[in-house]
Amino acid sequence: MTQERSNERPAFFVFDVESVADGDLVARVRYPGEVLAPETAVSKYREQLREEQGTDFIPYTYQVPLSVVIAKVTDDFRLIDLVSLDEPHYRPHEMTRLFWAGWEAYRHPTFVTFNGRGFDLPLMELAAFRFGIGLPNWCNVGAKNWEQNRNRYNVNSHLDLYDLLTNYGATRFSGGLDLAANLLGKPGKLEVKGHMVQDMYHEGKLNEIADYCRCDVLDTYFVFLRAQVLLGNLALEREQELVDATRAWLEERIDRNQAYRTYLQQWGDWVNPW
Repeated sequence: MTQERSNERPAFFVFDVESVADGDLVARVRYPGEVLAPETAVSKYREQLREEQGTDFIPYTYQVPLSVVIAKVTDDFRLIDLVSLDEPHYRPHEMTRLFWAGWEAYRHPTFVTFNGRGFDLPLMELAAFRFGIGLPNWCNVGAKNWEQNRNRYNVNSHLDLYDLLTNYGATRFSGGLDLAANLLGKPGKLEVKGHMVQDMYHEGKLNEIADYCRCDVLDTYFVFLRAQVLLGNLALEREQELVDATRAWLEERIDRNQAYRTYLQQWGDWVNPW
């Protein structure tokens, strides 16, 4: 492999997952004595959660991936591609296969998420369990504790930006990714919010869900860049060059996807106080 090609190989997978409840599973597990249609079972469980917990978000253990978007980023932090897995079919089993096969094919790039340790990665692990996909290199439980990929503090396998910004749960990051992105002048949450995905799925708005996922990944990428400045791995001036280059990358592709147009319409620049 030439040096040029090596530099283009992703060192990081910045990703986000949108998921939907498996109505059949909800009906079998939560309401085994009733004969409920999948959508009815989901609605009943959501209502129960609202009454008991004040939120209708169904736990990830009952969910399957519906959209998986990955930003491929080089070891010098350049965005080289943004892919939506198995689009436009959005088959959960195929997205799961492609996700883990891509991690293997690109020689185990570092996963980068925002609060993905509590949702996105466990969801994708459980999906592999559900669909019978072996993950021996990811689930390397025979390695030394600190070298295991699933060790919370192994940032070479997974850098959770939420963990970084909260000192591994010592504080709460009120505002989430939306706030972190807005600190940098980026759009954050637009018209779609995470709690809307289930209803959008029932309305058949799969492409709109994927677009929402794309925008979340872009926000996560910009937060990742600033995190590298915080960690001393990236000069602020170089970070701003990468932000400008990413904007140009999106502008070149604005006609390919509505998500890019939407994101650029809400684009803001970080105000440098220095």
